[in-house]
Amino acid sequence: MGHAAPGSVSPANDIASPPRTVGVILPVLNEAGILDAALTGVLEQGPDEIVVVDGGSDDATRDIVRNHPRIRLLDTARGRAAQMNAGAAEARSDILLFLHVDTRLPPQALSHVRAAIQAGHLWGRFDVRLDGARPAYRVIERCMNRRSALTGIATGDQAIFVRRDVFERLGGYAPIALMEDIELSARLKRRQRPARVRAPVVTSARRWEQHGILRTVLRMWRLRLLYWLGMSPARLARWYA
Repeated sequence: MGHAAPGSVSPANDIASPPRTVGVILPVLNEAGILDAALTGVLEQGPDEIVVVDGGSDDATRDIVRNHPRIRLLDTARGRAAQMNAGAAEARSDILLFLHVDTRLPPQALSHVRAAIQAGHLWGRFDVRLDGARPAYRVIERCMNRRSALTGIATGDQAIFVRRDVFERLGGYAPIALMEDIELSARLKRRQRPARVRAPVVTSARRWEQHGILRTVLRMWRLRLLYWLGMSPARLARWYA
């Protein structure tokens, strides 16, 4: 495909002391409308740390983060991969959980994460549920969960979590404009298939609502197909915008 991997992990380095602490990394950009509720939900989970990485918001996003003194705020260049890498570099927890601001964790999510990692998994992801009420969304989420179970590839909507030492040795997210979650999953999968947490995260159906269900599904399939055929993420990002 021609997509370069930032690094590799040797099997001998996969064994370390049992990871226990969990840090949640949230990349944000102009999310003032939903951010406060999202942060409150994450705080209720009781993570060891939360790092919000802003990519240059021009709304009240940064002020909302500052209202939560337990949460660290970083400013970095716009771009989800760059923002998540910056958050991971700031974090000190054993396990990193990358969370989209429009995705809600299920109850006891971090207990599931710790259990999976302490059982020997290097990384994992959650099943997903869409917050829309339409029957079509039940079909879409079943397809998403089945696809991930079969392929071992996860998307950012599924709250990817990974041991920090493994993430660092792999070089983090590739500095690409789109498909950074797919690319990282492919590299992690070469080490080990992901843990599957069946308790679902609930993610927003707003892109389906805005653009139409069929149009959005076909668009995502097309983007992924073109990516796997070798089209550059930068070019895909121009189509996605």
